[in-house]
Parts: sequence; structure tokens; C-alpha cells
Amino acid sequence: MTDTMKMTTSTPWHLWTVGVISLLWNGYGAYLFIMSNTRGEAFYREMGMPQAMIDYQSAMPTWMYVPWTVGVWGAVIGSILLLLRHRLAVWAFALSLIGAVVSLIYGAVIDPAPPPPPEMAVSAYMPYVIAVIAAFLLWYAWTMSKRGVLR
Repeated sequence: MTDTMKMTTSTPWHLWTVGVISLLWNGYGAYLFIMSNTRGEAFYREMGMPQAMIDYQSAMPTWMYVPWTVGVWGAVIGSILLLLRHRLAVWAFALSLIGAVVSLIYGAVIDPAPPPPPEMAVSAYMPYVIAVIAAFLLWYAWTMSKRGVLR
């Protein structure tokens, strides 16, 4: 098939919207990942975390860095690949979702965190919000790939 015979699929406006918002969201997650791993407790204190939450975060087992790393960087790479209209965005978002779900299971079932103080109650829902957003981004990339928008 020649290039002139190939069908071209135009990029829908929502791909740019979803791609930019996902890059901002996941970029912030990458920032938190870097700061947590380079500055640790000092960063948590600057964010206003209570001591119980700092202790919980600091006690995270070493093996949990694997799903955390895969989740964060898979999402960032997926966002970039989505903006580049590359089909590997689907796989990057799949890895991101796996990392988010493993982290969610760890925090909810294996080693539940102590209840946060009232001023930080919203943080108890963040693992669920992250997993839902990761699932949406995977679904969106998969849908765009099936429609031929991602190459």
C-alpha cells in the first residue's frame, strides 16, 4: 500500500486536552516522587503532613518502591506518548495502572495507614482517585489506538 492510499485519521481536539491535563497531573506526581525520595521527611513537613503520616510514609517497605516507580513514570511516559500519538501509550498507561493498583492494595489491605487527621481526610481517598484516573487514561489511550489515532 502506498502512502497516498493509507487512510489518515485526524487528531481529535480532546486528545490534546486529555494529553496536556494528564501530563500536568502525572508531572505533579513525578515531582512528589522525586521530592519524597530526595528530601524525605523535610519535604513531608513542608507539605504540612502530621507526624503519624510521615512515620507511615517513611516505614514503606523497599519493595513498594517498584510499583510506585512503575506507576509514576509509566504515567508520565504514557502522557508524553499520548501527545506524540504513539500506540505505546497504551502499554505505558497499563504499567501505570498496575503500579497504582498494587499501591492501593498495599495501603488498603496489606498495611493500612492510620486514619489521617481531619484536616488531611481527603488524602485517604487519593489512592482510589489515582487508580481511577490511571484506569481512565488506559481506557482513553486504548480507545484512541483502536480508532487509529495512535500510530
